[in-house]
Amino acid sequence: MGGTGTDQGRSGVRAYIGSFTSAGGRGVLAADVDEATGALTVTGAGDAVADPSFLALAGPVLHAVSETDAGAVAAFDVTGPAPRPLGAPVPVDGAGPTHLALAAGHLLTANYTSGSVTALPLAEDGTARPATTVLRHEGGGPVADRQSGPHAHQVLPDPSGDWVVSVDLGTDSVRICALDPATGRLTLHGETVLRPGTGPRHLAFHPAGTHAYVLNELEPTLTVCRWDAAQGVLEPLGETPVVPEGTTGPSYPSEVVVSPDGRFLWAAVRGADTLAVFTLGADGAEARLVATVPCGGTWPRDLTLAPSGRHLYAANERSGDVTWFTLDPETGVPTRAGAIEAPAASCVVFG
Repeated sequence: MGGTGTDQGRSGVRAYIGSFTSAGGRGVLAADVDEATGALTVTGAGDAVADPSFLALAGPVLHAVSETDAGAVAAFDVTGPAPRPLGAPVPVDGAGPTHLALAAGHLLTANYTSGSVTALPLAEDGTARPATTVLRHEGGGPVADRQSGPHAHQVLPDPSGDWVVSVDLGTDSVRICALDPATGRLTLHGETVLRPGTGPRHLAFHPAGTHAYVLNELEPTLTVCRWDAAQGVLEPLGETPVVPEGTTGPSYPSEVVVSPDGRFLWAAVRGADTLAVFTLGADGAEARLVATVPCGGTWPRDLTLAPSGRHLYAANERSGDVTWFTLDPETGVPTRAGAIEAPAASCVVFG
């Protein structure tokens, strides 16, 4: 079915939750947000596309990847209580898209299985048109079962809007590309190689635009980097663990978030099922682990900051819920405040 609910007018902050339909998820959930408490109230769901694991919002249009071997993106109208499909899914000419972002009038996808990045122009109604570029990554890494080839895991524009960066878990590197807004052509500008075997998954920029923080999945560390937007150069400065010394068992970091004032950074860690809290140096060049707290569920695949900056949300894939936390404005430490059921939850975005 395409969706549920009938109201046509919504106001206030809304949340949208992606999930894996192949694991029992309901597709894309829509929810009202209580900005004072952070509480979510689900208003509807749309399951018109398989495995909408990551989402991006552009005004009244919500974009979702379909994380399948076929690989596609889907658009939804979110002016009502439930997401309503806008046309058929559009192929990304890549397999297993795990992430998407908007840049220069285009929708960009990171295709994990095929190790590529796709650019699709947006039509006037906000939906995606056929792909203009598929930029294929090359290389591999020392972890045989995870790095036999490239695995693009994230793609996003830098704060200046001049560059597109893609994080590749399979090649232990971050690629910097230029996107031509007129043609949709992606051109490789440079590649920053990180320590072999770390398996970079996602990165987040400091609000000043001078530093970036790469979260590594295969080793639970955070790589602090200097970002030169004028030259399009990412320079690693050092690594720091995202789990306390003495932590036992496997830990697989998933998502990294930086506070709007640049004072704090948070990372979700699967396996340990924790949220790591970092303080950032005054210029963003240093990150120090100061606390870890339980994520409120199992296998936190995504971590998102509310538009107010007062609440943090963890999408716990294996326990099938989204938990929210109130943030201490002085320490940055989250305190669990509530949860909703969301089977196979994989992503939360706000609009």
